[in-house]
Amino acid sequence: MAPLSSLRRQHVFSDKVATLLCAAVFITLAGSAFSQQPQPVQMPPPAQGPTPPPSWQQGRGTEQVNSPLAPHSAPLTAKKAEDIPVNKIKVAPGFEVSLWASGMPNARSMTLGEKGTVFVGTRLVGRVYAVTEKDGKREVKTIAQGLHRPNGVAFKDGALYVAELGRVIRYDDIENRLDNPPEPKIIYSDLPKDEPHGWKFIAFGPDGNLYVPIGAPCNICEPSDAHAQIRRIKPDGSGGEVIARGVRNTVGFDWHPQTKELWFTDNGRDWLTDEQPGDELNRVSRPGLHFGFPVCHAGNVLDPEFGKGKDCSAYEPPVLDLGPHVAALGMRFYTGDMVPAEHKNSILIALHGSWNRSQKSGFKVMQAVLQEKGAPLYKVFAEGWLEGEQFWGRPVDVQVMKDGCVLVSDDWNGAIYRISHKR
Repeated sequence: MAPLSSLRRQHVFSDKVATLLCAAVFITLAGSAFSQQPQPVQMPPPAQGPTPPPSWQQGRGTEQVNSPLAPHSAPLTAKKAEDIPVNKIKVAPGFEVSLWASGMPNARSMTLGEKGTVFVGTRLVGRVYAVTEKDGKREVKTIAQGLHRPNGVAFKDGALYVAELGRVIRYDDIENRLDNPPEPKIIYSDLPKDEPHGWKFIAFGPDGNLYVPIGAPCNICEPSDAHAQIRRIKPDGSGGEVIARGVRNTVGFDWHPQTKELWFTDNGRDWLTDEQPGDELNRVSRPGLHFGFPVCHAGNVLDPEFGKGKDCSAYEPPVLDLGPHVAALGMRFYTGDMVPAEHKNSILIALHGSWNRSQKSGFKVMQAVLQEKGAPLYKVFAEGWLEGEQFWGRPVDVQVMKDGCVLVSDDWNGAIYRISHKR
């Protein structure tokens, strides 16, 4: 019989062997199990193809590939009042201009509240401003921020409607809550979310409906059934209806004070020539009209791709050619009593100014005086923002005030000018 010490040594040795054997089995099994688990998929590196061009380059011909023309990058800050050279603005005879408000980065579309508040939307900074006036002094308040392309603003029954890229929201009782705005209510969200031409101008028509345009998501393309149109909806967001098609990009419209017909500006396509096509002033004489995009531009220019084999006579022609690449935006019928009778019911149009033209055009406010017969008389109402080939301001929208004066917004300077008739 082996000594006890020897048995103990054998037992310890056996325990060590068993432990090592167990560990080996565990490692083997674990390795086998691990090898049976799904392994991360090794994705191939992304294709190194060409980067898609920005949307504004779409539609360029081969001769334009190296063109230096490009959209003007808007400032995201506002100039100080003392740095805005209002004295350079020249207005029509009998009128005068002054700086009405400043300090609003990217100030664009305007609407007027029942108590005289001027609400101002923006395209790039996500804010909505409210400008109030008391004892001749004006105060600018930011009543909303963090929104997505809140360009369009409209007012009805005490509520402010704001059009973002993909929806329309409403701020109730807003003029009584400028210092403590309510949470907005979403009233309409059935809108495409394309960034190109996705910012909107909105307004209430004489029928009580809210009109919402949807631009083409491109420079030139065949739009879907949800694009290149003007819709109208009820104030609660119901009853959506398309009233005009073939509209490339309207950022301004109004209704004739007497006929109640809708008139709108429309931006022409880019990358044809310096002189073609012109922007348009259009009239919706009845719902359902098609205004030509993408087949026909400015009433007489067939598109080289989408117009092949087609005829411009099949589409509604513009009332007026506003000039090539001038970026006609906000427009209003003048209904005030401040000016002489010949200005009554004329149309004021803000030309934001060209980028797709070797010699700049636009950068002014124009006036279209309607005639009993023939095209409107088209003339300059305010200019001076463009000096040679350099511009220092860009008109965006016009708003007729209760006292008859006209406000003009300028997103380049973050300001609003007041044009009034000398008494």
